[in-house]
Amino acid sequence: ANAYLLEQEAMVTLLRVGQRRLSASAGRPLAPSAANAYLLEHARLLNGSLLRLTGRSFLPTDPTADDARLLAANAELVVVSHGVDAPEPVFNYATRAGLELWEIEWDALVCLPSSKSAEQVERSERLKLLDEVRANGFIADYTGIRVSAKGRRFMISNALVWDVRDEAGVLRGQACTFERSKVKFVES
Repeated sequence: ANAYLLEQEAMVTLLRVGQRRLSASAGRPLAPSAANAYLLEHARLLNGSLLRLTGRSFLPTDPTADDARLLAANAELVVVSHGVDAPEPVFNYATRAGLELWEIEWDALVCLPSSKSAEQVERSERLKLLDEVRANGFIADYTGIRVSAKGRRFMISNALVWDVRDEAGVLRGQACTFERSKVKFVES
């Protein structure tokens, strides 16, 4: 566990060095703001793919920038996503609840490979989960341990994980949503 914490601390330190410059130069999304309509198009992409797969939605039928702002600022609903970056997917979105739970700032999150949100021993389970999502489009009852940027371990349960596909069916990433209030912090 100590080696993992040291790896996490080193990762966070590296990410904080010049992170805003890295985000912009690497094509990473900037934090939701009025200037980018609170990432409305990405919120629509996430919500639309979720709706097509499950019939569930976290945005109104025709969402506006204000709806995207409310989603991004939501402190209870965790919504996180990653793209299809090679060789390893990197986070590209999180609501306020997600950022607070993972104890990370936006600019560090959008440079973080999503696999780093799981402990080394949990990563094989995470890969099985992602394979199941690829095979079925989504799973509605995921439970697993994740680790914040500060090394705090927490268990998520009843999470919905889905493939993010655009209206043409092109895979754009994967996303996960769950209620923050159902998270349980666990001891190392």
